[in-house]
Amino acid sequence: MKTFALASLSALIFCGSAQAADINVAVAANFTAPMKDIAAVYEKETGNKVLASFGGTGQFFAQIKNGAPYQILFAADAKTPKKIEDEGLGVKGSARPYAYGKLVLWSATPDFVKESKDFLLEPAVKKIAVANPKLAPYGEAAYQTLEKWGMLDKVKNKFVTGDNIGKTYQFAKTSNAEVGFVALSQVYKGGKMTSGSGWVMPSDLYSPIRQDVVVLNLGKDNKDVAAFMKFMETSPKVRDIILSYGYGLE
Repeated sequence: MKTFALASLSALIFCGSAQAADINVAVAANFTAPMKDIAAVYEKETGNKVLASFGGTGQFFAQIKNGAPYQILFAADAKTPKKIEDEGLGVKGSARPYAYGKLVLWSATPDFVKESKDFLLEPAVKKIAVANPKLAPYGEAAYQTLEKWGMLDKVKNKFVTGDNIGKTYQFAKTSNAEVGFVALSQVYKGGKMTSGSGWVMPSDLYSPIRQDVVVLNLGKDNKDVAAFMKFMETSPKVRDIILSYGYGLE
């Protein structure tokens, strides 16, 4: 199993000899912990640094349009990388999936979450953190889940809305909300929840959260960008890191 399909991508972004250099990447908030681990392994093996910025995919898109110096975008969706290619902001044909996200209903309180949709109606659940579905794929997945349950209108008055999944997680983590629909990768590693309590949402409740990477124009014809992308594609360590945070792979 490959970490993600990048057929002929090296040919798209590789150029002649160049000195090793740091690369600048923009990374969706849900992929923060995995990318930090991946960057550490990459630096140890190559001596090169991955300078990662973490945040909302929509915010990164706006920054890229305004000339932000990123060379690669690891998005939280597939739509944004396609849009980047279509608008001439990235290398045509470079967008590929690198992970499939999973949604979890999570609380910072141990033994609090119950695996029942009616749990959200209980008086103990005063606030529910949800990402903005218009801006965040995980927010869209949460809305889809609640709609399939027939619960959206029943619990919408409890929502605390974050602009991205990072802020949504902070709402739940700091108890501004008793529970939150967050990315599994934010609360899971090595086969278990890292803290609190949670219920991983069945995948048939929401559309697949396909997360694509795209090489931006500043990364075109750059040997170091090509080397990092090849590392992402071929390293068993990268694959293991991504899986350890609960993501799915192709």
